[in-house]
Amino acid sequence: MTQPPAGRYGRPTGDDALRDRRLRRAGLVLGIAFTALLGWIGVSYISTAGTVSGELIKSRPVSETEVQVHLEVRKDEGVTGVCSLRALSVDRGEVGRADFTFEAGESRIDRVVTLETTGRAYAAELVGCKEAAG
Repeated sequence: MTQPPAGRYGRPTGDDALRDRRLRRAGLVLGIAFTALLGWIGVSYISTAGTVSGELIKSRPVSETEVQVHLEVRKDEGVTGVCSLRALSVDRGEVGRADFTFEAGESRIDRVVTLETTGRAYAAELVGCKEAAG
């Protein structure tokens, strides 16, 4: 009776067995890392629920000392939010900064606010929004 070619049937031996074990271990490590990444993404998504977020829709200078900013703010109804804005001059220097408070009661607020400046503003920038302290 003839022997089947080595390594073709059954369990691998020698270098093939070592290679298989390494591949299994690498697959296990990658699988655990991927599962941990998915868990971390899920936890961070859930933990950001209830935060305040905003979007600057548009802005336009209305005078030498004022710029109007159209904001859209999203938050939980029971949360008071604060959004910080800054006005920039043509050379990108800051010519104004202010915080605007959005009271509890609405979850989506669409409002135009006026930001006072110390000089002619070229653009406005949303610095960020957060839940009001206290």
